[in-house]
Amino acid sequence: MKAILFDMDRTLVPMDEEMFIKTYFGGLARKLCPVGVEKDPLIAAIWKATGGMIRNDGNHTNYDIFWNVFAEELKVDAAPFMEASDAFYRQEFYDVKKVTGENPLAAEAIKAAREAADYVVLASQPIFPMAAQLARASFVGLKKEDFDMITAYETECYAKPNPKYYEAICKRLGVEPKDCLMIGNDEKEDMYAASQAGLNCYLVTDHINAREEYPWDGLRGTFKDMIEMLKTLK
Repeated sequence: MKAILFDMDRTLVPMDEEMFIKTYFGGLARKLCPVGVEKDPLIAAIWKATGGMIRNDGNHTNYDIFWNVFAEELKVDAAPFMEASDAFYRQEFYDVKKVTGENPLAAEAIKAAREAADYVVLASQPIFPMAAQLARASFVGLKKEDFDMITAYETECYAKPNPKYYEAICKRLGVEPKDCLMIGNDEKEDMYAASQAGLNCYLVTDHINAREEYPWDGLRGTFKDMIEMLKTLK
């Protein structure tokens, strides 16, 4: 196997998504509202800008899309909000750890992947800045050096479930999709989208995001099962 890609939220990092969003947005609002906006319009602008990243057609980074939509929606200069946002992700964002769970097997999974493939990628939805990706990885004992590539809104021009997100990763690594394996918990964003790009896929079922319209009938198993599968790839 040339490359093994891992989803993060609810794959490597167990979490209650509803509580995560509530805690995350609450902290972000407390940081950004004092810059000069009310909470409700702020949250609405964040959701709209996030939607813009999901629909990104590849002509701009997700970072540019987010801040352009954000500024247009609120009719503001984005610069002071960007500065406050950077500070938030370096500091207060770590508060979301209280709504994430432990995963003592995360490091073992990455070790097994490193022994099985040339590259290991943290293919987390790139609608967050790199600082947030690294923070969440740290919650389960992982660090930047554990990965050959980490996708974030600064680096990507597509997002899940666009298959071009996966194609772009393969292109940058210089590998063929057929020689790559995507490991995730979401039947649409991970399994369907990656398989459409030509990657092999493995569905982790511990915290599965099932999608009736995109059922996955390929390889699947628990996180422990997945680690054992990786060991057979040596």
